[in-house]
Parts: sequence; C-alpha cells; structure tokens
Amino acid sequence: MSERGVAVVTGASSGIGAATARALAASGFEVVCAARRADRIRELAAEIGGRAVACDVTDQDQVDALAAQVGGRLDVLVNNAGGAFGQEPVSAADVDAWQRMYAVNVVGTERVTRALLPALVAARGAIVFVTSTAAEAAYEGGAGYCAAKAAERMIAGSLRLELFDQPVRVTEICPGMVHTDEF
Repeated sequence: MSERGVAVVTGASSGIGAATARALAASGFEVVCAARRADRIRELAAEIGGRAVACDVTDQDQVDALAAQVGGRLDVLVNNAGGAFGQEPVSAADVDAWQRMYAVNVVGTERVTRALLPALVAARGAIVFVTSTAAEAAYEGGAGYCAAKAAERMIAGSLRLELFDQPVRVTEICPGMVHTDEF
C-alpha cells in the first residue's frame, strides 16, 4: 500500500482554494486546508478527509506553525491565498488596501513558499502559484491588484530559475474572472 501524497492549499476557505482542495482530495492527496477562516476550513477538511490549519499568510508565526504541521515532506503546495482590496483609480487609491494586497498576495506567498520549500525538495514536489490574468493586463481600478499578481508571477519565474538544480516543479495558473466571495 502506498503512502498518500500531501498537498497544502492556502486560501482554502472558499472559491478556487476550496475547489482545489476538493480536487486534490478526490485525486488521493491528504490535503492540508490552510486559511484564516478556521470554521470554513474545518468544515472543508471534514468533508474531504483532510486537515485544517488556521493560517494567516501575513503572520510569520502562523506560517511557521503551518510548516510544523506539514512536517518534512510535502508533495504539492498551492499558493492560492490572495485578495483584491479596493478598486479605486490610482488617483484615489487607498494605500492601506494596497499594502494589504501586497502583504497577502506577495509577501504571504513568499513566506509560505520559503517555509515549505525544504519539505517540497525532500518530496520532489511541485509548487503551484495561482495568480491571475490581471498579472498580464491592466484594467481600470485594478492597478494595485494587477501589480500584486504580477509580482507573484515574478516570484514564480524567479523561483523556477533558482530551483533549476532541485527536484521541484514550479507552475503558474492564471485564471480569469471567477465568481467567488471576493468578486
């Protein structure tokens, strides 16, 4: 009998993250559902036979706790946590909203990736970055979100180059507009 692969999905409490967790579980993975909304991920983890780990990717201590829960082997990391906060034009942008977008989408993605990278290398794993078509084309009121998603794209691209000699695959998924709690 073979051991189940382990997958972590950040932002698993709704939308693309919850759907991804369900799909990975249906494919045989033990899924660690990570998100801020603990009640939602507990329900999801119970539904799919996974594990719930409350984790705000902007908090290093919580990211470290996630890594400790995962342990020394991780087959798949899906960096999905993110958000678009504010849709004002640049001339009226809310700087706090932009900082929150960068904290979650960019710095949070880096924190989680760095914390789980040793376990991914050990398992010869894969990292999936869920960015957006917003990383490719600007839209009115979307400067902050487009920039954050473009920054995530650059993390994925740089990491792909940096890991050229490691047994870790790096993939980027760029969905278009999706009906979620956010949109």
